Amino acid sequence: MLNSLKGLLSRKNDVPSPTVISLGQVWVDIMMDIDAIPQPGGFAVANHTMPSVGGSFRVMQAASRIGAATKHAGVIGNGPWASLIRKALNDNGIEHIGQDRIDADSGFRLVLNDSEHKTFVATYGAESQGNENTFDCVEPGEGDVVHISANTLMDHSASGIDAFLHRTASDPTTRDYSIVLNPTNTLHMVSDHLLEDLVLVRPIWSCNRQEARTLADRLGVFVDDSLSMTVGGGFDDSMKALCNSLGATLRAPLVVRAGSRGAWVRTPGGEVIHVEGYPTKATHTRSAGSCHTGAMCALIARGWSLVDAVKIANAAASLGIQRSINGVPDCPGYDEVIAKLEEDETPAEAAK
Repeated sequence: MLNSLKGLLSRKNDVPSPTVISLGQVWVDIMMDIDAIPQPGGFAVANHTMPSVGGSFRVMQAASRIGAATKHAGVIGNGPWASLIRKALNDNGIEHIGQDRIDADSGFRLVLNDSEHKTFVATYGAESQGNENTFDCVEPGEGDVVHISANTLMDHSASGIDAFLHRTASDPTTRDYSIVLNPTNTLHMVSDHLLEDLVLVRPIWSCNRQEARTLADRLGVFVDDSLSMTVGGGFDDSMKALCNSLGATLRAPLVVRAGSRGAWVRTPGGEVIHVEGYPTKATHTRSAGSCHTGAMCALIARGWSLVDAVKIANAAASLGIQRSINGVPDCPGYDEVIAKLEEDETPAEAAK
């Protein structure tokens, strides 16, 4: 059962300096709105073009705004894109503790949006040029939260992730800090060896439904597809079945997001809990998953339980969508999120 709002907000956390450390990669997204993706050799005109810092930056931005000291341990290059990244980190109070490369700029992604689909073209830069020593600078303290994004698992930086796990996190029963890992739909690009090591350290897995299905397929987890994936009761039953099957295999905490429906949470040995979301008018073209994950990381660092952290993160993601900037959800601050919880104690009832 979820704690009541009164109990949730009256609880004091005793963490003096909550810290979130991201091992993710940061690049620049160049978003281009077009009428249609051109055929090979064709031509298209962008109606709107806007560069914004992407990758794991949105996770860190959310963590910082929710009240955690936030640090970026990834590699940043030297050049115009890197300068844009450094400014964004500084403007949001995020400390860069990782390596600097002076011989390469950070990368960028072209994001072509035709209103129905988003098409990505990536140019990798300094952020992807790590090695086994990339994260030697990271020494998590007691109660810290380390965020790992799947974009760091698919290139040379993957060896740095593996080295970090073996150095600090090989035994999950004695680890005094938390790991939050959000996979993507590109898990087929992650080596079997690294995926096995990630499963063995038992992080908190945070993903959307599609990513959870991709992870289940990669691990060979049977998921009952006989349940109808509809917005009605069938959807709830399917989400519960997915969390049960995947969570039992992972033997680790699992959070599966489903937009305005909220999230389903399973902890080892426990039942699946549906944490209600907040109906929100869609005004965004990018996912609010990074906002949710970053808020959740900060709240865990601040001492909240996983279920309570997800409840507050649901509200943060909803507000982030409402105040999207150029289609990118913009995470609010902690006080604004708490005000929303106080204003709408029972979001599920408001949707009826």
